[in-house]
Amino acid sequence: MKYKLLLTGKNNTIMDDFFSHLNDGFDSVSTSLRWEDIMNHVRLMKPDAFCYCVGNEVKENAERTTNIKAKLEPYNIPFIVMGTETNCSAFFKMAACSVDFTLRYPMKVSDVRDKLTKFLDDWYKEERERREAEAAERAKAAEKTIEDAKALDLEIEQALLGIDNIKSGAEPAASRRKHVMIVDDDSAMLKTIKEQLHDKYDVATALSGKIALKFLEKKTTDLILLDYEMPAEKGPEILEKLRANPATKDIPVIFLTGVTEREKITQVLSMRPQGYLVKPVEHDKLMAIIEKTLA
Repeated sequence: MKYKLLLTGKNNTIMDDFFSHLNDGFDSVSTSLRWEDIMNHVRLMKPDAFCYCVGNEVKENAERTTNIKAKLEPYNIPFIVMGTETNCSAFFKMAACSVDFTLRYPMKVSDVRDKLTKFLDDWYKEERERREAEAAERAKAAEKTIEDAKALDLEIEQALLGIDNIKSGAEPAASRRKHVMIVDDDSAMLKTIKEQLHDKYDVATALSGKIALKFLEKKTTDLILLDYEMPAEKGPEILEKLRANPATKDIPVIFLTGVTEREKITQVLSMRPQGYLVKPVEHDKLMAIIEKTLA
């Protein structure tokens, strides 16, 4: 394939070589040193490389390349400098930008073709590999999102179906066991509290407020033990949603919190829960506050 080159600079000899001797390997277009002209050519031509052919550059032109390099970066076009050792050295002392490749003359035309072609082959091979890797990462992320959604649906389904002897509400309230829901992002805490309660109460667990609210769309509970600190939605946010819903506004809520500072406890109580327990939860206190709340 022919690579498309956008050429500029003050070294007309190098530029002429591309039009006279290298047109079999490259499609070349020249532009002025005005960055507006350069960027118009970039947008219209979509070159594979920008080549600055260095001559006896003035400082103003050299410094201007910093802006040009910055403008090229979103297009991922390599910035190439070509010129004699003397001119390149002088250019790099004046210019503050980095370049992707340098060709230092004198050099045979065939060597220019070979070296420039190899650089561009390698550059675009890496570019393809980078894009493929990014596409693979996006696909992997999308797959994980789907898997997470399926896992969440399964967790909700298990929460709805896997509860100990939950009845639909047909039994008289006095004869059925009371139901308690525990909402905590700590699975070990959920397991511990459930083991403490399951002999006396029907128990459901939820690792997040989202799961708990989904559960309550189809089922009911007599009491919620709600973790105050959770990563996605904190306990107070869940309580606000419960209180805003006529179907759940009267469910008593007891906060579970690791907070012990007076100011934070005051904040907990300002939400007007039916109670709060400081973690780690003591079994006797837990049973006592649940019995008092459900009495």
